[in-house]
Amino acid sequence: MNTNQTQGSKIYLFSIVLVAVIGGLLFGYDTAVINGAEKGLQAFFMQGGFVYTNFMHGVTCSSALIGCVIGSAISGLFASRLGRKKSLFIAGICFFLSAAGSFFPEFLFFTKGEASLGLLVAFNFYRILGGIGVGMASAICPMYIAEVAPSNMRGTLVSWNQFAIIFGQLVVYFVSYVIVGNHVIPAIERMADGMNMVANAAEAQWSIEQGWRLMFVSECVPAGLFSLLILLVPETPRYLAMAGKADKALDVLTRINGVDKAREILGEINATTSEKKEKLFTYGYLVVFVGIMLSVFQQVVGINAVLYYSTTIFASMGMENPMVNTVIMGVVNILFTLIAIFTVEKLGRKPLLITGSLGMALGAFGVALCSIFPTMPPILNVISIIFYSACFMFSWGPICWVLISEIFPNTIRGAAVAIAVAFQWIFNFIVSSTFVPMYNLEFGSMGSNFGHLLAYGLYGVMCVVAAIFVWKLVPETKGKTLEEMNNLWKK
Repeated sequence: MNTNQTQGSKIYLFSIVLVAVIGGLLFGYDTAVINGAEKGLQAFFMQGGFVYTNFMHGVTCSSALIGCVIGSAISGLFASRLGRKKSLFIAGICFFLSAAGSFFPEFLFFTKGEASLGLLVAFNFYRILGGIGVGMASAICPMYIAEVAPSNMRGTLVSWNQFAIIFGQLVVYFVSYVIVGNHVIPAIERMADGMNMVANAAEAQWSIEQGWRLMFVSECVPAGLFSLLILLVPETPRYLAMAGKADKALDVLTRINGVDKAREILGEINATTSEKKEKLFTYGYLVVFVGIMLSVFQQVVGINAVLYYSTTIFASMGMENPMVNTVIMGVVNILFTLIAIFTVEKLGRKPLLITGSLGMALGAFGVALCSIFPTMPPILNVISIIFYSACFMFSWGPICWVLISEIFPNTIRGAAVAIAVAFQWIFNFIVSSTFVPMYNLEFGSMGSNFGHLLAYGLYGVMCVVAAIFVWKLVPETKGKTLEEMNNLWKK
């Protein structure tokens, strides 16, 4: 018997997890690509034979979120019927087709370069298709990693998925920067009659015609790589066991854990999957409620209001070069995500979530305080925002995904994860769509500072409520096998 059979192979485990993590990178890439492309895209459609309103542009920039809700909602059905591996392959194909279609939405039906209402619909169709890929990947990638990882490494390995999401966002920012090069970005100016115009259309013509297309098509590279590599990884042993393929499940478990441990784990899996068709609320309503609320709180603490609008926020704080502050925040986010990766198995899930919630509350209340006293140095505002974001990155960012991927019993995991992640995308849309009008709300002598106070005061309160929720209702899952979740919730 060779060493791999007796002890398992960490190289094998890390290699298949690395492939799954590329799905997280695509998650970040696809949701952030619109950031660099939106000005050129807006200018392109404004040159069409119809009135391209700000509302249309807002819908176009956020249409991928519609796909995210759809993708996360159907992920449970796909994961349960087709398996985790095939479902991730389908997500990869959605990513690839979306990138190619967004690059050339005129395919078959329209003339290239001629903006029209029909072309706008086609473009949004491709963006929604990419969102479906994001929604499926956001639910199934953590699930896949959790189901192949040994219990003592599960939190660390699932946390790498969050690192990949943040890293994917940074990658697309860099790629967009390289693509733009020395070309001029279109500037959109609002006229007195309420209409918009492109202020530097002639100088920015390359960005209007080609720039945004190249940003979208750049995603074809990681999407194609992911779609090919996912075919080389095994199906998860938990799904194989539930599908009646115990021999294949044992083979995968042996390569990861060694033969003796593999037999022990397979016995535990078989004991918890004997009732394959258990209903969603077999283990009570609390487990599903906790999973949903983990997703809701990850969003209502307000993090995406910062990640999506950081440049605008820093500009409103009086920073001369807000993009520099955004880059600094991005680097800090990466570093603090690493803290979660290397401490989640030592400190546990609950301590990180509670500490992060209280730290975020402190940062949010710091911004609110600066709004009450506008004479305070602007750097305090910036430090508060960056501190708020950093606390999210070692807590709710990765740990929420860890818990959602592991907290549900085997027989209901596919459906329960799908519901929880669908709620996450719904509240993502609610928070991101309400932030701008709330942040810009003016009242009395405070002016727009009132909106700043309202937004971050509300997010600070939500952070405190999130800490109480975790303290009272969320069980600690550190060191527990996925099979132990059945008994945990039966109690």
